Amino acid sequence: FTPFITEFFYQHLRKFKPSYAEAANGGGKTNPVMPGKSDSVHFLKLPEYDESRLNHAAVEAMEALQAVVEQGRNAREKRNISLRTPVKQVVAIIRNPSKNVVEGITGPLKNYILSELNAWEFTVVPQENHHDWVTLSLAPEFSVLGKKLGKKMKAVQAAVQALTHDEAVKVLEDGKIVIEEVELDASTELVSKLAFSKEGDNWEATESADGACVIALDCTQDQAIISSGMSRELINHIQQLRKGAGLDLKDLVEVFFHEEEGITSTEDAVAMNVEMLDAKFRGSVPLPERLAPSWRVPLKSDTVDVGGSKVTVAVCRPACAVKDDMDEGVKNVFATKEPSEFTAGEVFKVSVDGKSYELKEGED
Repeated sequence: FTPFITEFFYQHLRKFKPSYAEAANGGGKTNPVMPGKSDSVHFLKLPEYDESRLNHAAVEAMEALQAVVEQGRNAREKRNISLRTPVKQVVAIIRNPSKNVVEGITGPLKNYILSELNAWEFTVVPQENHHDWVTLSLAPEFSVLGKKLGKKMKAVQAAVQALTHDEAVKVLEDGKIVIEEVELDASTELVSKLAFSKEGDNWEATESADGACVIALDCTQDQAIISSGMSRELINHIQQLRKGAGLDLKDLVEVFFHEEEGITSTEDAVAMNVEMLDAKFRGSVPLPERLAPSWRVPLKSDTVDVGGSKVTVAVCRPACAVKDDMDEGVKNVFATKEPSEFTAGEVFKVSVDGKSYELKEGED
């Protein structure tokens, strides 16, 4: 993929280089190779790394995004929640985040986090509210303090670890603390760590290795969450059927499904997520098989698992449908028609066995 997308970018950007004019009349295949002149990016050498052109703000925000996504996925695995099942909320508690990081992951990068973690909401907890979510603890940096503290190490360790959340926060704000008549530098001689402490069985959290970031997921599994997860499962099965039928993305189809007698869980899930399914399938929401016209033409079907229930799903050619109580002769006429033959609200007139009928698209 990368060579092709790189070539695509190059072919568009080379036109802005002064040397592009030299590519005429076969010049793009001759030496010396030059950006713009050369016919392919693969004729060129890799440019030398120029750190001055690095967008450090973008890198910092992207590293934060990667950390949030990685820890969020770990939290999902701890609770054994599939990525197809959405979670209500992802909460990030980050120790001393820069303004750039907060604005990045709650602004232009927010949708990436929601997409990667299949979440409905993402928030970053303000510093002043950290105490509602985490406990800050401190510990001596033994590798640095060994010689400095000597026999006082155990006493200092006990005193540092006994600090409350608020006391630990004050130490970091002051930048130092004095214990046993020894001043400790908070930035170089103490290690700080955040630990999730909010009550509630619905929360699952993971902490980063350095203790600077905690990601918590609201794992509440109510009917809205479950139905959304089932709809995503159905979407995945439909996509697989489309692929098996050799369809392209532009090919429109209709989808019908059949559940075991007495079970309506898939139909209920579809009803609760019509907007999502409508957007995914460009207006063709999957329907129960009982609503399918008898003259439908299945392209591919299979019995799959949706939310623990066996469901038969069929991908069909688009077909016209009429009301159940319509004359059989009229139904036979519509069995020969394509939906593309009609416009929205159009009145269709037909005569069958000497009897005239007028049917309006969208009503009859």
